[in-house]
Amino acid sequence: MNEYIQLMIDWVEEHLNKEFSLDELANYMGYSPYYCSFKFHQVTGISIRRYVLLRRLYLSTADLSSNQKVIEIAFEYGYSSQEAYSRAFKKVFGVTPREFQLNKLPVQSFVKLTVDQSEDGDSVYMSRKNEVEQLQKVKRELFDKDVLNVLNGQVMYEEFKAEKLMGDSDYVPFNEAMCVHATTAQVFDDEFIQTRALGHHVSVENYIRKVIYPFNTIFKEEYKYIVLWFGEDMFCQMNLLTILTYFEQSGYKGKVFLNSFREDEFKVSQTELQLGDYESVYKEVLINHRKPSNELLPVMYQAIDIFLDMLKENNEVVKYISKNKDLSTAELVNRLFDLFPTIGYGDSQYIELINKAK
Repeated sequence: MNEYIQLMIDWVEEHLNKEFSLDELANYMGYSPYYCSFKFHQVTGISIRRYVLLRRLYLSTADLSSNQKVIEIAFEYGYSSQEAYSRAFKKVFGVTPREFQLNKLPVQSFVKLTVDQSEDGDSVYMSRKNEVEQLQKVKRELFDKDVLNVLNGQVMYEEFKAEKLMGDSDYVPFNEAMCVHATTAQVFDDEFIQTRALGHHVSVENYIRKVIYPFNTIFKEEYKYIVLWFGEDMFCQMNLLTILTYFEQSGYKGKVFLNSFREDEFKVSQTELQLGDYESVYKEVLINHRKPSNELLPVMYQAIDIFLDMLKENNEVVKYISKNKDLSTAELVNRLFDLFPTIGYGDSQYIELINKAK
C-alpha cells in the first residue's frame, strides 16, 4: 500500500503547477476517486486537497524570496487572482506574500512527503557543521564568550558543546515539552516548577534536576547576545515561546537571535527577534488556549495553529491512530514521526495518544 500511496504523491508533485482534478489522479492510478482520496488520507494523515494547498504555498515562498512578482506567482500556482493567493497565503502563514517578501521571515517547511523515509544521521550532522560555518561568516560576534546558545533538548546540547560548534560561547539545553500539560503565568518560578512536574508525573526534585539545573546558567550570568536554536515544528516553537516569555519577565536587555531550522536537513534561517509581546502570546496560547492577537513570525503562527488543533479531542493524529489500530504501537509511532513532522512530538507524547485511542 505504501508504494501505491508514494505513486500518488509522485504524480501530484509532477502536477503542482497545473490545474488537475481528483478524477485525473484516479484515472492514472486505476481506482475510483473516493478510494484514492480515502487511502491517501488513511496512510498520510492529510487530505489530497490540503497536501496540494500546503505544498503550493510552501514552494511559492522560494519564488517570493527571489523577488518574483506576486501576481506572477499567484498564476503560476493556479490561483485565479493575486487576491485569492494572498488570502490563502495569509491564512496559512499569518502574513501576506508581500510582507513575507519584504522581511524574509522563517516559515515551517512542507516538503514532498516520502512514505517510510529513513534519516541519514551522518548527513544531518555534516549539514549542521556546514550551516554553522556559514553563520560564522555573517555574524562572527555570535561566537564569542559573551554569547549564550539555548538548544532545544539535551542531545543537541551535547553535540554542540562537545564539538564547540559556536566557538567560545556558552551552551544550555531546554529539556521541556511545553506543548503538553498545564503551565503558569510566571515562567520558572516555584508554581511553574510544581505545575510542570505534576503534568509530567515526576517529582519536583526530578523536574529541577532535568529541566532547571541544566538551564541554570541563564539565571546567573548576563549575556550580550542570546542565540536560540529551535526547530520549525510545534513542539520546538512552544518551547521557544516559553523561553522568550522568560526573557521579557526577567527584563533581559541584550539582543536575541532565533536560528530556526528543519530537523531532517538543518537548513538554518537566522532572525533577530524583538522582545515585547511574547508574554501576552504565551498567556493567550499556552494558558488560555486561544489564538494570539499579536502578529508573529510565520513559523510560530503556524505552530500555534497546530498546537490548538492538537488540543481537540478528535485531531488529525487521533483520527490517523483510530484508522490504524491494527498496527503495533512501535509501528504507529514510527509512522507518526514520518507523517506529522510539523508537530514534533516525541515518542512519549505519541504513545500517550495511542494508548488513549486504543
